[in-house]
Amino acid sequence: MSHLSRLAKPMATVCLALSLATFLTRPAAKADEATFQAFGGKAGLQSLMEDFMTNLLADPRTRPFFEKANQTRVKAQLVDQFCQALGGPCQYKGLDMKSAHQGLPPITREHFNALVEDLQDAMDKHKVPFSAQNKLLAELAPLHRDIEH
Repeated sequence: MSHLSRLAKPMATVCLALSLATFLTRPAAKADEATFQAFGGKAGLQSLMEDFMTNLLADPRTRPFFEKANQTRVKAQLVDQFCQALGGPCQYKGLDMKSAHQGLPPITREHFNALVEDLQDAMDKHKVPFSAQNKLLAELAPLHRDIEH
């Protein structure tokens, strides 16, 4: 493995962390119907969640949080949460993020960033336009305050 290859993943993580910091300090670009459609609507989100969950389970940084969870339920709730965040017709009816993550092992910024990285990999695989990805991440980034503990 070349020196550049070994640096690629850490550099991507640093860039991701900087991107999230930027999203947290500037007004979010609002998602809308066009953004929702850029994800392929609800069917596209359901397909995206399959790959996202696969990534989460393959990633040693996130696997411990998802391997024993009811993955079907988590995926369904994420579809509704993302659909709502993207301006789609869905309504997330799950727990608030603070309650949903209580009782789990400690979740650090590193874990949160790993999850976002896994989500970006899934969105890239599904060819979600970068601008649509940014809108979703801008909607989700503030949730870290209630998830990390």
